[in-house]
Amino acid sequence: MDKLRRLQQVLGYEFNDPSLLQLALTHRSASGTNNERLEFLGDSIVNHVIAEALYQKFPRAREGDLSRMRAALVRGDTLAEVGRELGLGEYLKLGQGERKSGGHRRSSILADVLEAIAGAILLDSGTGRCRECLLRWFHDRLDGLEMAAAGKDAKTRLQEYLQGRGRSLPAYELLAVEGEDHEQLFRIECRLAQPERAFEGAGRSRQKAEQAAAEAALEAIANDQ
Repeated sequence: MDKLRRLQQVLGYEFNDPSLLQLALTHRSASGTNNERLEFLGDSIVNHVIAEALYQKFPRAREGDLSRMRAALVRGDTLAEVGRELGLGEYLKLGQGERKSGGHRRSSILADVLEAIAGAILLDSGTGRCRECLLRWFHDRLDGLEMAAAGKDAKTRLQEYLQGRGRSLPAYELLAVEGEDHEQLFRIECRLAQPERAFEGAGRSRQKAEQAAAEAALEAIANDQ
């Protein structure tokens, strides 16, 4: 069976214009006409579809929770894992140097080609078919997400994130207490050690202020990914 036809069966999508798939598989090391523009397009649709799926799956999740879950699903390592599951490395068009250095196994290349294929499907058939493919490729990961994890308080989630990476736990410091006794506003600083960063939060109690500061730290971490 022709390799491109076999890949289309794996993808669950048959191209009207197979040259788009060929372009999506072409790394810049192989040709000046390569998949970088399709990758740019695919990055946008992958983010959109995953964000929409999370919005629908978790109607009670806060924006920060949704952002963190999306970041985990669309980061390079996850995209590369999906690419490996689809066997994309077998079909890549690489320059001689990249082939010899094992480029078909490199996570960054696999992540890029997955996005490029998504961009190619978007051009070939539009948003609806592209969404169908992406939701099928990411089905197990989306299905495995639990609202319980998203519903943990910010301090717990931050602590688990740092512990999971062998980093020091955050330090919380009271910066100020403002206002009258019956309307006090607490300002708390959450300080991270690796790398050294500080985030502020405010609330009507010290506990709420600490949670707000931890939330600010988590949002910054999600944006960095």
